[in-house]
Amino acid sequence: MSAANAEHLAREFFRRVWTPPHDLTAIDELMAPDYRITTAGKVVEGRDAFKAWVADMQRLVSDATNEHLELITNATGTRVVSRWITRGYNNGMFGLSANHRPIAFTGIAIWRVEKERLAECWVERSALELFNHLREQDGD
Repeated sequence: MSAANAEHLAREFFRRVWTPPHDLTAIDELMAPDYRITTAGKVVEGRDAFKAWVADMQRLVSDATNEHLELITNATGTRVVSRWITRGYNNGMFGLSANHRPIAFTGIAIWRVEKERLAECWVERSALELFNHLREQDGD
């Protein structure tokens, strides 16, 4: 797979899954059947489990959008790295009150690409900073 094709997969994932109307069926097309993501120390395995995880995240961050700030691929197209930002409205992140105020948090995703699909992902995000910000808002 070329670097351009790998980049296209990542862009399509953000455009179709993380931009309204949030087409979760695109996951079947873009991700390998045994797709796995490691995020916040948790491993989610399989496309169906990943769809459920994404749907849950989209419930917690309503009107969620995810934007690539920077996208890097290796020469062989087997790795794609995205530095991104998610924006939306707090609908109860971290079990805190759903105050529906605007939120934003950043992160980095590293995907492994195999057989022209996203096969695995590792995500780190600014969760502690977001938690502290939301907790401060709860005190308002």
